[in-house]
Amino acid sequence: MATQSFSRFMFWPRWVWRQLTSMRTALFLLLFLALAAVPGSVYPQRSADPNGVRLYYSEQPEFAEVLDSLQLFDVYTSVWFSAIYILLFISLVGCVVPRTKIHWEAMLAKPVQTPSNLKRMPAYQELRYEKSVIETSNEALKKMGFRTEIQGNSVSAERGYIKETGNLIFHYSLIGVLIAVGLGGGYSYSGQRVLVEGEVFVNNLASYDAFNPGVFFDESMLEPFKFRLDDFEVIYDLQNLANRGIPIDFIASITKTVDGVDEAVAVRVNHPAPVPGANIFLTGNGFAPVITLRDGQGNIAYSGPTIFLPQDGNMTSLGVIKAPDALPEQIGIIAFFYPTAEQLESGAYTSIYPDPFIPLMTMNVYTGDLGLDQGIPRNVYALDTTEMELLAGRDGPNPPLLLEVGDVVQLPNNLGSVSFDGLLRFASLDIAYNPGGIWVLAFSMLALFALMASLLIPRRRVWVRQLEDGTIELAALARGDDARLDDFLLGVRERIENEIAK
Repeated sequence: MATQSFSRFMFWPRWVWRQLTSMRTALFLLLFLALAAVPGSVYPQRSADPNGVRLYYSEQPEFAEVLDSLQLFDVYTSVWFSAIYILLFISLVGCVVPRTKIHWEAMLAKPVQTPSNLKRMPAYQELRYEKSVIETSNEALKKMGFRTEIQGNSVSAERGYIKETGNLIFHYSLIGVLIAVGLGGGYSYSGQRVLVEGEVFVNNLASYDAFNPGVFFDESMLEPFKFRLDDFEVIYDLQNLANRGIPIDFIASITKTVDGVDEAVAVRVNHPAPVPGANIFLTGNGFAPVITLRDGQGNIAYSGPTIFLPQDGNMTSLGVIKAPDALPEQIGIIAFFYPTAEQLESGAYTSIYPDPFIPLMTMNVYTGDLGLDQGIPRNVYALDTTEMELLAGRDGPNPPLLLEVGDVVQLPNNLGSVSFDGLLRFASLDIAYNPGGIWVLAFSMLALFALMASLLIPRRRVWVRQLEDGTIELAALARGDDARLDDFLLGVRERIENEIAK
């Protein structure tokens, strides 16, 4: 009775395991994994583009909250993506390991017994020889790569087991890819840093604007190096009138220092620069106007290059300046930078070209509580004007401030002055390390070659039998459809005849 109860209890676990480890389930899970990866290319990912996530929040905050709750900004580390990933790994292992055992036993087994009626085979031929040709046929088939066995008055031969071997290697390679991705992601890290021309980055945790480590990451994995962004250049298409102003290349010229040795290198899109234990990728760029803000008492309340985020293809850019220590009131500024400015009929400005030929900056000035003393994290690229008063702007009591490079403009109400001291560029750089990358490539190439072997190498069986009257029967059978089986058997016949003729 207890045995029957245990059998009933184990029925469903066995059934679930059989379903999970079937090849059909593995294919479905592979398809689901591919579909699950699609949002990772549609929405910005925190691990690769944290600035893109911030921008998404600033433009569509409510929708961004929904996406974040579904982990669509962290697709590849999400619960649902990990679940599919783990199920696919279990399914492949449970599917491939039993097949490996069966295939190994089949390779060690002797060729099958010669069928009694070879005429029923899909490919069949006859010829006549008075002398015995079994030994000769056996040698000819061996030279053709067959595994053979003489069975009385016949030879049974097989070849093409590498087709199934390739199939198994392909699936083991997929498992290898999954392991490499998993372990590589666990030991990997990706950090982002926005550098203005002339600034230096030192490889330690404090130097990153954002840092995304793998689950096995340790700070000791960060190897010592530093680099300086010397110059950033954008090359535009000036030859094709239809594409004039379209960027065709981005070049970040950096000087990296490793063990006290300086080396000048260039970082381009899809052309990273190697550093010890990592690579430097170029992910974004823009302008960083140099701004100095003095408060009503003449003290410098803000000074330095300011990151302006591009808003369109002509590099109209938005920047925010916050001066919490300004006296007598805190000052906030929302500024727009136009590389090549042109005034519209409405009085607003726009940029008509992405390079800074006629650089102009407009500023909307606010005073009041910046909200920085409440202990709540604030977006450095956004200004909360809820508790602030607009002093200068299109809808304010004073017009927006207009500044060209070198200008100094007084703030309304004797609150101080602001100057546009210079124009620099910034580059958004990603410093990434993933030890699994080379293994993913190796397993992927192995999977490709194994798949080619599995698809191109046919598995065939050949039998040669000599009857008492001297009739030689030749028959061939393929695993699956084989349109060339008759031609193949004709080639076997010619090979045997040539061997007999020697």
